[in-house]
Amino acid sequence: MSTLSSMQRSITNQDYTVTFGYVVLFVLYSSLSSIYHFLPPMLAVLFMLFTRALGRNDFLYVLIISFCLVVFEANNGYRLFSSIIYFYIIYKFILPKIVQNFSCNICVKVSYLLLSYIGYFLFLTLISSIFLLPAPELNYYIVYYIVIEFFLVSLL
Repeated sequence: MSTLSSMQRSITNQDYTVTFGYVVLFVLYSSLSSIYHFLPPMLAVLFMLFTRALGRNDFLYVLIISFCLVVFEANNGYRLFSSIIYFYIIYKFILPKIVQNFSCNICVKVSYLLLSYIGYFLFLTLISSIFLLPAPELNYYIVYYIVIEFFLVSLL
């Protein structure tokens, strides 16, 4: 019995080790993407992972992805916790309507992409106008990011 429980623990520990490795890789990648603008920031991928973790009620993965979102915000100069708040609002109020009204999987993934990039920009603009902060700038890289991340999100 003790060998069986130790094997189960090693599998669990291995899963968290792999997850920690992904977080370290994301932090490095996010730092590089803030320097090299041809690397997409992976916002839509984080949005997909965030919604999946919320859907599975996996609190640990929600915390891990929230940490990655905080790193994303810090590297891009956005407000602290703004992406987490935005993603949670979208998950609770808008995504159920999208899933209910669209039957094609690709349409849902495209809406995820548009909500993650365009919607987040509009959310930041709203927050900026409410609190009289400088508005975020929208550049043309966002179209490139949406195209690249569409292919990545379609793999998820």
